[in-house]
Amino acid sequence: MSQQERREAVVRQLLDAGGPSSVPPELHGDAVRRGSRMLRRRKLARRLLWVVLLAAVVAFTIWAAEAQPWVEPPSRTTPPLTRW
Repeated sequence: MSQQERREAVVRQLLDAGGPSSVPPELHGDAVRRGSRMLRRRKLARRLLWVVLLAAVVAFTIWAAEAQPWVEPPSRTTPPLTRW
């Protein structure tokens, strides 16, 4: 018997042996509370990430406007004279 067949046999035994299990009544309320808390945290994290991304874009734009990295810096030395 292969590992796959053993696993399937165990799952079949578990499904056949047990009837519908009872769920505690307070479990639903706890699950709803945890789920809503998780959704609020995700929403807050998403908003925070958008704010950080926006701040990074604004900072990069201000830096680029000031530094102008696309412009070649002026030469600090004069070119050598080759033809007199």
